[in-house]
Amino acid sequence: MDRIHIRGGIPLRGEIEISGAKNAALPLMAASLLSDEPLILKNLPRLADIASMADLLTGLGVEIKLNGDNGNGGRTAELSAKHVTETTAPYDVVRKMRASVLVLGPLLARFGKARVSLPGGCAIGTRPVDLHLQAFEQLGAEIELAEGYIEARAPGGLTGAHVIFPMVTVGGTENLLMAASLAKGETVIGNAAREPEIADLARCLIAMGAEIEGAGTDTLRVQGCDALYGAQHQVLPDRIETGSYAVAAAITGGDIVLRNTRLDLLETATETLVRAGVTVEETSDGIRVAGTGGRLKGVDLMTEPFPGFPTDMQAQFMALMAVADGASMITETIFENRFMHVPELCRMGADINVHGSSAIVRGVERLSGAPVMATDLRASISLILAGLAAEGETIVNRVYHLDRGYERVEDKLAACGADISRQAE
Repeated sequence: MDRIHIRGGIPLRGEIEISGAKNAALPLMAASLLSDEPLILKNLPRLADIASMADLLTGLGVEIKLNGDNGNGGRTAELSAKHVTETTAPYDVVRKMRASVLVLGPLLARFGKARVSLPGGCAIGTRPVDLHLQAFEQLGAEIELAEGYIEARAPGGLTGAHVIFPMVTVGGTENLLMAASLAKGETVIGNAAREPEIADLARCLIAMGAEIEGAGTDTLRVQGCDALYGAQHQVLPDRIETGSYAVAAAITGGDIVLRNTRLDLLETATETLVRAGVTVEETSDGIRVAGTGGRLKGVDLMTEPFPGFPTDMQAQFMALMAVADGASMITETIFENRFMHVPELCRMGADINVHGSSAIVRGVERLSGAPVMATDLRASISLILAGLAAEGETIVNRVYHLDRGYERVEDKLAACGADISRQAE
């Protein structure tokens, strides 16, 4: 198992190319199941989760051709689901990644049946799929849970309905949006998630022939089609990777240009950085982020569904606030178990106290390098960010989480001057 070694205290300067968004690419790959014609995805990141989804789709009979770089560092993939031979997504694959459940809607809509293992993923709290299943039942599916599997059937096909999610669910919105594209009649999705990745999925489905209105709003209207067709689609930039490297610039007092990304994908997080005293500027092909050279100001934040502050940026921002001047309160409203990085940051000298769903962070003048253990994907990058700012050497163990969502993180940071390397244990 690999670990990351960091010797901190170096202001980072240079450019970082932002990869395609993992959280957009995974549902887009699943959407290939909706058509018997090829779907070509560009700017696909090289990540463990992408490989897991490719393995899952290949096991179902999808033919996948990878065509190397597309010019921005990402890969182009051609996915053909013309000869799907299987409608069961097995435990051995699904347990590695929660997003595997996104094949449920496309399989059910196109083939009238699906058997998908209950999903796994990071242990950051309860993320039930019951909202997905209740929505499918409203479209006429029969759902049964047996032996750890979701068994779904719709032998006569799905029928459009007015579905209002009782709480915002990104995966549920994506799954239902894909299924509704092949359902009979109109489906209205109320209280839909508004994340940019969902709008990206909607754009791809429209290119495949789907009729969708309201992308980017909390109400989606879908007119079901008899069939969808082949298309080409460019995966949007990864806003969480963008935000993570923005924090890297801020926490080291550095100056980094983040290329091939957009400010509008991460407005709330960048506004929070500006309140803390960070310089954030839009450039012709990305964003420039610069620290002040002095200590930043502690600011409060609360995670919320988009367009609020993203839960996937909470751990990174906590690392930044750990060295800011003053105190900040960070409140997590999305997942109930997403403060597992706190004890590890405290090992590095951070002053953080957790009270229920909130953490009080009192900034210290400097962190100290220490051996720490990553507990989940975003905790992994937060510990690396803390290590970049700390005095001495930090060793981040169990970085297999990191490879699920960050492409070549040590190479990208090293190119900006970081003293960072990956070593096998």
